[in-house]
Amino acid sequence: MYTTILVLHSWLRWLALGTGLAATISVARDKAAPPSDRLGTILISTLDLQLLLGLALYFAVSPTMEAIRANFGASMRDPVARFWAVEHITTMFGAVLAGHVGRVLARKTADPNSRRMKLLICYGIATVLMFLAVPWPGMRAGRPLFRGF
Repeated sequence: MYTTILVLHSWLRWLALGTGLAATISVARDKAAPPSDRLGTILISTLDLQLLLGLALYFAVSPTMEAIRANFGASMRDPVARFWAVEHITTMFGAVLAGHVGRVLARKTADPNSRRMKLLICYGIATVLMFLAVPWPGMRAGRPLFRGF
């Protein structure tokens, strides 16, 4: 179960990152028409699924997180353990929150230009936060780009 959830979480990040970039670029460049909601819907759905899988890893199935939680104080002195225990989850929560806030603010705004600006800012923040929190190869806590091979 752990391996399945980890592989799903790892592969789904590409859809989340790609959709975040696409939604942000789409809102930024299409100034004539009201922003499309399709990419935003895919982005938020992907972020929500990533959050669900990540929480399952964090609280239920990850042996790494189980060891970190067992000795949390010592884990905070280890940069890799701290990344997984605090930095990754906090930054990703911020990305999910930014995406949801942008959608809510945009729905409550009648003016298309104001709506576009709110989506641009919130989707942009969500995308930047996702890029910052991914454990890229070369980082101390880095992981392979494509897990499962």
